Formats: sequence, structure tokens, C-alpha cells
Amino acid sequence: MKLPVAFLVAASLACSSACADVVADLLKQYEKQGASGFAAAKAESMWTQTFADAKSGEKRRCSTCHHEDLRRSGKHAVTGKVIDPLAPSANPKRLTDPEHIEKWFSRNCKWTLGRECTPQEKGDFLVMIRAK
Repeated sequence: MKLPVAFLVAASLACSSACADVVADLLKQYEKQGASGFAAAKAESMWTQTFADAKSGEKRRCSTCHHEDLRRSGKHAVTGKVIDPLAPSANPKRLTDPEHIEKWFSRNCKWTLGRECTPQEKGDFLVMIRAK
């Protein structure tokens, strides 16, 4: 019984390190693009802010699909598909693949905000998600 617990602890610590490295690398990349002073509070404010789709006028928020509590599962607003928690504390796979992170920033920012997220906004979101 002790071996599985030890394995889970080791796997969790490995993910924490991997997540930190991926996020740190992306934050450095965003800083090279002009961003600085990343703040979770800015992202938390945007997370629940309502944006209107330019074409349909439909109201959207990040939390529409992802939930306000990042440790909980969300549900896609259109398809109804369950979305795993964003918080690395609840989902160790989060923030471990930079290509995956960038892909979903692109899709989600365009759908929610109607535009790409800026490097500053991406960094703020990553700092917020990493802390959960």
C-alpha cells in the first residue's frame, strides 16, 4: 500500500516541476514579446468578464465553459462535452505541453473575446491557472 502512495507523491512532484518549467518558458517567451508583471488578479477579473460575440451578440465568459472554480470540471457551451479541470492541483496534465496551451489559447480567446489573447493576457492567465 505504501508503494502506490509513494508513486503518486513522486508523480505529483514531477508534474509540479514539469508544469513550472513549461509555464516559466512560456512567460519568458511572452516577455520577449513585450509583456511584463504578470498578475493572476488581472486574469481572474477577465475570467468572469462578459464579452459579446461581434456577429451574434451572444454573451460569453471564460467561465461559461471552464467553470469559475478551476478545480472543477466544466462543460463546453456548444457541444456539452465535459472539460477537465484547468487547475494543475486537480488535473496534473494541465500546463505540461506548451503546444497544447498555445492551441487552446488561440481557440478560446477567439471564441470568447473575439480576438487573439495578447502575450500579457496569456501570461496573466497562466499565472492564475498555475496557482490553482
